Amino acid sequence: MADKQPTMRERIDELKSKRAQVEAGGGEKRHAKQHEQGKLTARERIEKLVDADSFDETGAFARNRTTLFGMDTADMPADGVVTGAASVYGRPIHLASQDFSVAGGSAGEMHSIKVANALHAALENGTPFVFINDSGGARVQEGIDSLSGYGKVFFQNVALSGAVPQVSIIAGPCAGGAAYSPALTDFIIQTKASRMFITGPDVIKQVTGEQVTAEALGGPESHMARSGVTHFVADDDEQAVLICQKLLSFLPSNNTEEPPVLEGNDDVSANADLNSVIPEDSKKAYDIREVIGGIVDDADFLEVHAGFAPNIVVGFARVTGRTVGIIANNPAVMSGVLDIDSSDKGARFIRFCNAFNIPLLTLVDVPGFLPGVTQEYGGIIRHGAKMLFAYSAATVPKVTVVLRKAYGGAYLAMCGKDLGADRVLAWPTAEIAVMGAEGAAGVVFRREIAAADDPAAKREELVKVYREAFNTPYVAASRGLVDEIIEPSQTRKYVARALETLANKRETRPTKKHGLIPL
Repeated sequence: MADKQPTMRERIDELKSKRAQVEAGGGEKRHAKQHEQGKLTARERIEKLVDADSFDETGAFARNRTTLFGMDTADMPADGVVTGAASVYGRPIHLASQDFSVAGGSAGEMHSIKVANALHAALENGTPFVFINDSGGARVQEGIDSLSGYGKVFFQNVALSGAVPQVSIIAGPCAGGAAYSPALTDFIIQTKASRMFITGPDVIKQVTGEQVTAEALGGPESHMARSGVTHFVADDDEQAVLICQKLLSFLPSNNTEEPPVLEGNDDVSANADLNSVIPEDSKKAYDIREVIGGIVDDADFLEVHAGFAPNIVVGFARVTGRTVGIIANNPAVMSGVLDIDSSDKGARFIRFCNAFNIPLLTLVDVPGFLPGVTQEYGGIIRHGAKMLFAYSAATVPKVTVVLRKAYGGAYLAMCGKDLGADRVLAWPTAEIAVMGAEGAAGVVFRREIAAADDPAAKREELVKVYREAFNTPYVAASRGLVDEIIEPSQTRKYVARALETLANKRETRPTKKHGLIPL
């Protein structure tokens, strides 16, 4: 008599049982350990991130094919990573979330293939990709197959670059080759419980003799303030998810779409506070965020890279509902000067905005590039050139507002008219010149000052002459380099009108693979 075939009910029960095993991940004990460390599990992170009941998992029953070193009997549900598609605020995304409770979230062949497939699906469907990292690194037992998997992920990261936004959340360890995938994405959100580095403290001590803690080497504060690798620091997983959600709300789903527009904030009435932001003494500092808050909708500004190179401020906001990318010198830090790090920070942000059709609003108060031997040896020439390159290559609407100082090459590097700014506005306090009046007078009137009976008094007199002649917006306006000189309180209105006028801007460039940005 033939064996009785399982009924549909029995097959369904088996399916439910296997799915429950997959969704259980590494089990209650390991999940409890995650919670003890202040971390969510892989699936809890997804649940927090996406809209309710929107997650469609793929590859749930994937497992490794390696049989060496006990891998033939290893129980690794979903091969240590949860992948699929969902929606955030009603807009589709693709995602991957590493499960540290399963073999430490280690990345083996199938693990990485699942991530690479999810990345490719994001590209095919034109959706953002979110990768939640919490992994001990490559799965050593799988040898070269594990490395090959990393390579597949890196290749897809690059394929997606500039086509769909990519966001990495670092919610646990992210070491060795694993760190390069986040580095290839557009934004990194790092929690305080996470660590990210190529080589860990123990190996560094063995090779170089240097002693450093994991926190000091790869913690979020190190990567925000020193390396510039991290764009946002979150207190915990929940805050990381909130940052990710807000970030995605500003961005288009892909490079063929315009950024989302929010209706209902059309008030462009005068903001009198802006008339008093800049101190009467041109040498005194102020925080550029006060100006930003007075221009954008509801003073709502998502700052990117807040702890890195704070002499320049970049981030996303809306003006009458339209997403804008803001690049602004900050006189409160180093007088707003451009240096190596701020040039890198600004150029990278400009290029992201250009790739995803986000208009650029540039607020200028820059005394120049930072002088010094360290800067010159560090390559300020090539780093500063990145700003020139990024702005010149950008074809999105570009609106520039000169607030106060705009001197020399740094003025050009902050998107002057000659670098393709579509609208250049200036406050009456704008000083647009080759250099400051004090320095310029010493060059232009050197002989007169030297021959004077009272050189100090003569110098002061001629500084005033130069300032009145050149360090105003009127000379630049007379040359067509400034389109309009405006009262500060009216800035939001002028910017909003410019963005509306330029909304359908189309600019073609010569056909080529890509330009060669200075590195």
